[in-house]
Amino acid sequence: MDFNWGLMLSSYGTVFTPSILLMICVGTTAGIVIGALPGLTATMGVALLVPLTFGRPALESISMLIGIYCGAMYGGSISAILIRTPGTPAGAATVLDGYPMAKRGEAGRAMSMALFASFFGGVMGALIMTFASPYISSIALEFGPMEYFGLAIFGLSVIVSISGRSLIKGAMSAFLGLLIASIGFDPISGFPRFTMGMMEMMEGPPFIPTLIGLFAVSEVFNEVQKTGQIQQAKANLDRYLPTWADIKATYKTLIRSSLIGTGIGAIPGAGGDIAAFVAYGEAKRASSEPEKFGTGEINGVAASESANNACSGGAMIPLLSLGVPGDAVTAVLLGAFVVQGLQPGPMLYKEHMDVVYQIFASMMLAQFAMQFIGMAGIRLFAKVILVDRAILTPAIFVLSMVGAFAMRSNMFDVYTTLAFGIIGYLMARYDYPLSPILLALILGPMAESNLRRALVISGGDAAILVSRPIAVGLMVLAVASLVMSIRGHRRVEARLAALGA
Repeated sequence: MDFNWGLMLSSYGTVFTPSILLMICVGTTAGIVIGALPGLTATMGVALLVPLTFGRPALESISMLIGIYCGAMYGGSISAILIRTPGTPAGAATVLDGYPMAKRGEAGRAMSMALFASFFGGVMGALIMTFASPYISSIALEFGPMEYFGLAIFGLSVIVSISGRSLIKGAMSAFLGLLIASIGFDPISGFPRFTMGMMEMMEGPPFIPTLIGLFAVSEVFNEVQKTGQIQQAKANLDRYLPTWADIKATYKTLIRSSLIGTGIGAIPGAGGDIAAFVAYGEAKRASSEPEKFGTGEINGVAASESANNACSGGAMIPLLSLGVPGDAVTAVLLGAFVVQGLQPGPMLYKEHMDVVYQIFASMMLAQFAMQFIGMAGIRLFAKVILVDRAILTPAIFVLSMVGAFAMRSNMFDVYTTLAFGIIGYLMARYDYPLSPILLALILGPMAESNLRRALVISGGDAAILVSRPIAVGLMVLAVASLVMSIRGHRRVEARLAALGA
């Protein structure tokens, strides 16, 4: 596609009307609220509000849904930073440094960086989507089982970066996550594995209740244990944007993570959670002070938030140009397009090029709406940290249970949340990191199913593992990342030992 500047400018004129701007702002506000509530993911938010678009003009409807998508990706960081509960799976990596910053009284700083990084990543993703979508889609179209397997292995190499002080404990946590991920139907034969005869386990442990249990409920149990010893945290509520010093310290991370997020988002089937963890691992590997990651490092927040928001623009690329959803949210958006009489794919670029440019413009304006609405609400959001912990802790527990139940209206999910809350509490007490479990739950099934599909295609010939250039490149990157991360981890250990830590 040859870029048409005239059509691009006229599209911004079309979108820059009161009705469209109102729909974008309404969608973005709803998305932020939905994303901040544990259990209500971006996918659920878009799916719940699709019926509101019936009978409305196509551009208004799609603009509102895009606003929900972008707002929810940022909203997940609010609860991740303030109460250690990722509102969305894509916000799980933000917990690693965002919550420690809030605990030491820097909630305002963490939230302003999360908002700015979300805006920066979203804008970069939207720009890349606008100018390069056909070319990136042609690469994404090359992805088959072996490429997805290579991507999963590359993602799993990040485990070293999120293992904390002990690589052995991090590896054990990841291994536990892989064992848990093996529960449910076999991806090839359909045979149930380790389900203990329970129908609810046929698809494996539900992901959102598991996420809430590991991070939110475990923290509730930890707070209950410390009753009587809790010190009230203090938050700086006067900051709407990160300082120039913070921006200067993180700009390389923001650019690198946004590119990673857009690239991973453009791969059908990947998502913001994978992008956030990969970007976080790369930020730690590239840092001159990797030992600060996990203790409240501003670059950790910048990496995860810019990557998961850039992923939204990346995920729109295969949707618009190929008609293939990039993630779960764009799968719902695909249905919304069809309802409006638009069929995403190559013909959309030929027959409705004006609509394509208007979607590009809506995606860009949604990022600015998210920034301004986030700035307006950041003082209110940050005040959560000032609530008495005796009140906040039970409220978090109730919110977690409601969020777990809301996914499928099933009490089994509540029991799952409690069980993983206990597991998370015990692991945290004995210094076992929780993030490797989560990463293994996300990437384990992807690695297993795609490796087995590749072997079925090749008739069991393992040579297929080195027959695809993109897959080989990803696995080489995984090995290189793993080696460099281990070397970096050893340097950190040596530095801490020298300091007597």
